[in-house]
Amino acid sequence: MDIEETALPGIGLRHEFQTRSGRRIGVVSHHKGRRELVIYDAHDPDSVAESLALTAEESDALSELLGAPHIVEKLADLSAAFAGLVGERIRITPDSPYANRLLGDTQARTRTGASIVAVVRDQEVLASPRPDFRFHPDDVVVVVGTPENTAAVADLFSTG
Repeated sequence: MDIEETALPGIGLRHEFQTRSGRRIGVVSHHKGRRELVIYDAHDPDSVAESLALTAEESDALSELLGAPHIVEKLADLSAAFAGLVGERIRITPDSPYANRLLGDTQARTRTGASIVAVVRDQEVLASPRPDFRFHPDDVVVVVGTPENTAAVADLFSTG
């Protein structure tokens, strides 16, 4: 059985597979530890039919019941590989000094050490924006770095 792993910038990871009957099931693992069990619509595999939020304790109990310690082990290995890094989402307010300006104008990577890996605009993820990308008010910037680096980017977007 193939388990697909998809990075969700600023959110975490999604693991999903297709059952023998053709249904798609997934687990979204949020950076902050929350998990969601997701069952996709039988007629539209891109639409979620049901989503159930689980606490860490509930996730552990379900894993034990289903006998999936290898998935937990993979997640632990992944977390260890990226220890110390966080992903943050920063909203561009209309009064931000970088609203309607280019990403290159921020010099965010040089000034803070953090990386801007995506921008979410109108529920669309714009991955790996280039220096000529223009921010709009209400864009959500997805930043990866240390907690200090990402906080510095938040300050940058609020004060310049």
